Formats: sequence, C-alpha cells, structure tokens
Amino acid sequence: MSTTKQNKNGMRFDLQLIASWIEPGAKVLDLGCGNGDLIYHLREKKAAHGIGIEHDEVKVTHCIEKGLSVLQGDINEEVLDYPDNAFDYVILSQTLQQVYKPLTLIHSILRIGHKGIVSFPNFSHWRIRLQLLLSGYAPITRQLPYQWYDTPNIRVIALKDFRKFIKENSFKMIKEVDINTNPKDKSGSVIRILPNLFATFGIFMIGKDTS
Repeated sequence: MSTTKQNKNGMRFDLQLIASWIEPGAKVLDLGCGNGDLIYHLREKKAAHGIGIEHDEVKVTHCIEKGLSVLQGDINEEVLDYPDNAFDYVILSQTLQQVYKPLTLIHSILRIGHKGIVSFPNFSHWRIRLQLLLSGYAPITRQLPYQWYDTPNIRVIALKDFRKFIKENSFKMIKEVDINTNPKDKSGSVIRILPNLFATFGIFMIGKDTS
C-alpha cells in the first residue's frame, strides 16, 4: 500500500518530494513559500534560481536572513507582474485550500511557468471521514488543525476533486504522488493503493494542455 521514505534534511516530507522533481539550475517561483525551506534547499543542493512570494512579514524576514529573494505580498496579485514562461516551475504547496479563485491562480501559474506543482491536504482521508461520521463536528486533524471559526482554509479538497478539476479545465496531468506523513510531517510514505482514502496529502505536477 505504501513505500516509506525518511527525510534526512529536516525539510517537510512533501517539500522533499517536490524538490526531487526539480532539475539542477531550474528557475523556480514558490508561492506561499513560508520560511523559504524549499527554495533554500534548491539553491544549496541543485543550484536552482528560486524566488518566493509570502504574505507573512515574519516569514519573509526569515527568508531574507537566509539570503533568499522573497517578496512580501498577495500571491494572486504578484503573479500578474511576471511575463509568460518566466519560470521552469511554479510551486503552490499546501496553499490551494486558502485561495479564493483557484482556477484563476492555476491559469496564472501555467502562464508564467512551464509546469506547476500543487499540493494540498486530502479532506477525504479515512480519519476525517470517521471523525465526521462519529462526532458530527467539523473534523480537526494534524493537516487541518483549526476550528471552523478560526481556520485560514476557505475550502476543502479531496484528491478526486482535484483530478476532476484538472480534467474539466483541460490542464495536463504530468505526475501525481500521494503521501501519508508522520508526526511533524518530517517523514512519511508514498500511498499507492486507495490514495483518496489513505493519503493525507496529494502532490500534483500539471502543465498546459497541448492538444
């Protein structure tokens, strides 16, 4: 059902998998880059040229202290300033559930990047289903740890939802990896059987439809 992998560098497990998809020297834009762990890793290990956009001022400061090129701002607005095909990869990691207009943003990602990489918590995980069934309350998990009234997430997404979204909007599915992470998300397993039920996160590489 799964293949266990260990994270040796302290970076979040899903970010380690995303990093493995990036070629050396690639131009990368990380939307909602947090403390800059991914673009720092790509710079140090793959000589990638990384830029980040982050709304949180404290996190932007951490990025700048690492010598990273990171802008503070709204990702939905900042992406409009970049020309077509400016990047090899545009990454949206664990942020899609907080985006007001996902389709608009995905179109922007694939306008300015040759490929997009998107990851998000899987709301159809069996623990979420069971918690809702037995308690009747909005589920709270490690991946979605908020009460309904203070969550930054404005939507919930299942893996099947995103696959359907890709197909209906004529995007190209390049790669998908579904994972189950361990505490603190520092290591985890790749889920190969019934991922919509057993995976805590989905990671998708998408591109423009060239047909």
